[in-house]
Amino acid sequence: MQLKGEQLAAHLERELKPVYVVYGDEPLLVIEAADSIRAAARRRGFDEREVLTAISGFKWVELHHAAGNMSLFGGRTLIDLRIPTGKPGREGGAAIKDYCDHPSPDALLLVTLPGLDWTEEKAVWLKALNEAGVAIKLIPPNLAELPAWIAGRLRRQQQSTDSDGLRFIAERVEGNLLAAHQEILKLGLLYPAGEITLQQVQGAVLNVARYDLDGLREALLAGDVARLTRTLDGLQQEGEAPPLVLWAMTEEVRALAQVKSGLKERQSLDVLLKEARVWGARQVLFKRALQRMDAAKANSALAHAARIDRMIKGAAGAGDVWDEFLRLGLNLGVN
Repeated sequence: MQLKGEQLAAHLERELKPVYVVYGDEPLLVIEAADSIRAAARRRGFDEREVLTAISGFKWVELHHAAGNMSLFGGRTLIDLRIPTGKPGREGGAAIKDYCDHPSPDALLLVTLPGLDWTEEKAVWLKALNEAGVAIKLIPPNLAELPAWIAGRLRRQQQSTDSDGLRFIAERVEGNLLAAHQEILKLGLLYPAGEITLQQVQGAVLNVARYDLDGLREALLAGDVARLTRTLDGLQQEGEAPPLVLWAMTEEVRALAQVKSGLKERQSLDVLLKEARVWGARQVLFKRALQRMDAAKANSALAHAARIDRMIKGAAGAGDVWDEFLRLGLNLGVN
């Protein structure tokens, strides 16, 4: 059974399954979801807890022993299995599958993992966990969704701020939900319940954003010049390697040029997007970017990317490669 993060609370009010697996790239969301499951288990009589951390040297027979240990007082046990690498290995995968095939009636198994890629999500052991209970894949809010996420957190502490205040916080905690959580708690300590002004927000919230290449690609496709500039500055300050930045931008440029060329030949947009490996939510941003440019502009951007590559390799004239990254984005039609 697969659940979204926002469905977990209602599910736990109704029932409790024998197995839960929680995973995602954002540690805060994984911690909070796991805490909710632990609290629900305590309410239903799982008074004991055994923590197992599957690091190097871990003996997977411990999972079997934990399931078989009976409390002297007849209580039930929450088995808190943590796999920091997200890879239990062959022995671990077999142990997890065996447990899921024969779950203990006196235990609840909670497995926490980091984010998994699509190949890892097809693993037999993860499928066994899903079929034996509930799998919760936690997806952090993107920048467009982040103000609403922050507003919800403020409501929990009976506070609010206007759209400018929410946007100000979002831009400074982008890509770092744990820091966002801490900044929101700080607002709760500094100010009483009620409306918080933009000036109060600006005086309290630090710039704790984390920038990554995915955010750069989103800003490029969305045509968001402020975010593009902010992300490039952040990546430069964080010491990101210019070849990786160029790769991320060129991937989008090449896909745009490829699709534009196909559309000129009256090929199906859906087929072209599939061939360019543009899937899911990225399609919305990609289609908007297509509307902002023509094939000539896309091909010109490819030539610009090639010049930047020569700059990085020292085979072209002197210049600031980070300025060139920004020019590349602007030339693609960033608003």
